Amino acid sequence: MVDQPLEPEGALDGIRVIDMTGVVLGPYATQILGDYGADVIKIEPPGGDIMRHAGPMRHPGMGHIFINANRNKRSVVLDLKKPGDRATLLQLCATADVLAYNIRPASMARLGLTWEAVPAVNPRIVYCGAYGYSEGGPYSDLPAYDDLIQGAACIPWLMTQSGSPEPRYVPATFADRVTGLNMVHAIMAALLARVRTGRGQAVEVPMFECLLQFVLGEHLGGATWEPPIGPMGHSRMLAPNRKPYATADGHVCALMYTDAHWKAFLALIGEPERFEADVCFTTQSARITHSNAIYGLVQQQLRAHSTAHWLRELAAHDIPVMPMMKLDDLLTDPHLAATGAWLDVAHPHEGRLRQLRPPVRMGDTPTSVRRPAPLLGEHTHEVLAELKAAGR
Repeated sequence: MVDQPLEPEGALDGIRVIDMTGVVLGPYATQILGDYGADVIKIEPPGGDIMRHAGPMRHPGMGHIFINANRNKRSVVLDLKKPGDRATLLQLCATADVLAYNIRPASMARLGLTWEAVPAVNPRIVYCGAYGYSEGGPYSDLPAYDDLIQGAACIPWLMTQSGSPEPRYVPATFADRVTGLNMVHAIMAALLARVRTGRGQAVEVPMFECLLQFVLGEHLGGATWEPPIGPMGHSRMLAPNRKPYATADGHVCALMYTDAHWKAFLALIGEPERFEADVCFTTQSARITHSNAIYGLVQQQLRAHSTAHWLRELAAHDIPVMPMMKLDDLLTDPHLAATGAWLDVAHPHEGRLRQLRPPVRMGDTPTSVRRPAPLLGEHTHEVLAELKAAGR
């Protein structure tokens, strides 16, 4: 690991984000904005973001998920149920470019922080809400969490269609992070629009619809046409044999996708004539239709030799292949080491932290880690003093 060097100003330097988000979705999005250089002021209730309390942790209130979603932010504690603290939030909004939140609009209305109220103090603000479902439908007022949205977007059902013995969620906050990425680009698009119009706008980023767009890119299938020309679903994605291939001593992840890949693989196993003779292989369309069968053939072959053998032989024949990584493997991965992906971040309270460098690299306005995740309320006095100095 290497210490993060001082970096030039980021692409969003000078942009201020008032971050009313919590848990994972919103903090992940606003951390990315912070990595791009934005001044992110995280508004927390007196008890703090709930993810502060999800272990493991070295000290109370600094759980690992919180640490990994809240760098490059300043923490300010406000009790928004109190009129004085709500007034302070509006003063902060008057200095800001973005207000980001991920509670339901009805909750924002109860706090007196509607789209009508916030632009009254700053008509240039981008008012971005990320929550479960678009406004105007029967789901609009339902609570939403990652597991529920995965279920609504068919993820556990798709698992059963691809061979899982029972419905399963993706073992990551998949819906939260897909939606968080949508939140980032929606905010940036609204900021770009403001350059042209001079006005802010309300932006809605619904989890259900964002994840559906992600899933249905493949699985809308024959229902893409009206009337449908076939069933929904994508046969290659749903093939039970689309999984890491077992070798004699482990697993590899290999993908024969193009004509060249399949010709090379069939030659490697001593059956070069099969590409032309077997209709399952001859065209891309046929290979997608027969995905399960041809992946089953690959599995039969790969069981005969070790992982090291197949990593070597498949790569030598220009067939895409990677080892199946375990979490611990990432800590010593040679590519991550060579590219400086791991940062050694000094935290004044937590000691040394391991963090991944922001993945996006920009030549003139680099992403950076300027400050580690804050303690609860660490910057309340600092930020409020800035307001006072500015005459707010």
